[in-house]
Amino acid sequence: MKNKLFLFLLIGCCSFASSQNKYEREYRIRKSQFPRVALDLMESELGKVKRLKFYKETDSAKTSFEAKFKKEKLWYSVEFDQSGQLEDIEVLIKQVDIPSDALVKMKTYFNSAFSKHRIKRIQQQYPANQEQLKKTFRNAFQNLLLPSLNYELVVAGKVDKSYFDYEILFDAEGNFKKIRKSLPPNYDHVLY
Repeated sequence: MKNKLFLFLLIGCCSFASSQNKYEREYRIRKSQFPRVALDLMESELGKVKRLKFYKETDSAKTSFEAKFKKEKLWYSVEFDQSGQLEDIEVLIKQVDIPSDALVKMKTYFNSAFSKHRIKRIQQQYPANQEQLKKTFRNAFQNLLLPSLNYELVVAGKVDKSYFDYEILFDAEGNFKKIRKSLPPNYDHVLY
């Protein structure tokens, strides 16, 4: 009986721990492979952009499509689900772009969660409002600080003598929402 209980707890803990990992791979694709609904929406909303590239992202839970580009000196990432529905728009920012109160809360979280940490990337995330897609695009392109936005940070954190990359999500006020361990990028294309 004790062995079965121990085995059940071990399996439960392992499955919970593995569900927190981010098994994401991103592949560059052609414009013709991108969902047509998403292309139509982007053509009507983007305007003049530079370096437009298309990607397919496979995650442990889902598949999504992403368009990355530069517009007015800012780097954007527009993410769609498999059917071409907008999920979110992300803008690459720096620490100085985050309100000081929110940044203090984030750093407090990092100090409590990690013995050492280094912020690798910060994105301001505008979740899609399906009823008002034009407003979502306008808010993102104006880089507005709204109460509905999120901050997505990639942090190298030291836990138990090991460094790992974590993707951490905070709300607009700097309150912790979610954390996932991130795998290193895929280097299958490199030949040795």
